[in-house]
Amino acid sequence: MSDITAGSAPRDPYRLGRSQAHGLFSATGRGEGGPASKFVTVAYGFWIFLLSDIIMFSAFFAAYAVLSKQTADGPTGKDLFELTRVAAQTGLLLTSSFTGGLAMLATRRRSMAAAQFWLLVTGLLGAAFVFLEVQEFATMVNEQAGPSRSAFLSAFFALVGCHGTHVGLGLLWLGTMMAQLWVKGFRPEILRRVHCFSLFWHALDIIWVAIFTLVYLLGASS
Repeated sequence: MSDITAGSAPRDPYRLGRSQAHGLFSATGRGEGGPASKFVTVAYGFWIFLLSDIIMFSAFFAAYAVLSKQTADGPTGKDLFELTRVAAQTGLLLTSSFTGGLAMLATRRRSMAAAQFWLLVTGLLGAAFVFLEVQEFATMVNEQAGPSRSAFLSAFFALVGCHGTHVGLGLLWLGTMMAQLWVKGFRPEILRRVHCFSLFWHALDIIWVAIFTLVYLLGASS
């Protein structure tokens, strides 16, 4: 007998042939498994945000590449960059990404103490990174090498400062996540936010590695 019988109640053609459980269709929507879960849709939307952010950083990198030689007879990267400090910043940020991963594993185990501990360590490492970056900027400004000194320094402060601002905002986000996790527990919406934060933090790591290589290492060697 056909699924559509004359005289019977109208049926959704997208549900024909689907399994039923307790009188209800187990899947809805046009896909075979129904609509995507909230976790998938949120993660997908956040990936689009991250891609837009990476495009923005690509523009800053392009501007820096064009202006890196326009020093206006001022100090160059070789004169200004302290690779020891930058190496310490790199170590702090990469380690914070590792501890952030440990925090994610702790949330999957539903271990509140471990999740809060590793998120706190991640935040402290990120704060130390921001402190060193602010210290570097202050030193350069005191040496009359501020962003208005040359096109090279304008591009440098814009690129590195934009990344540092992202890290600072990430720290605020991290603090909010810790508070929500502590108050509301391992709710699905909290876990989605923690997952998005983890993606954001790893993306900042990737951008920093590019800054470390293309700005600091090449700048100090040229």
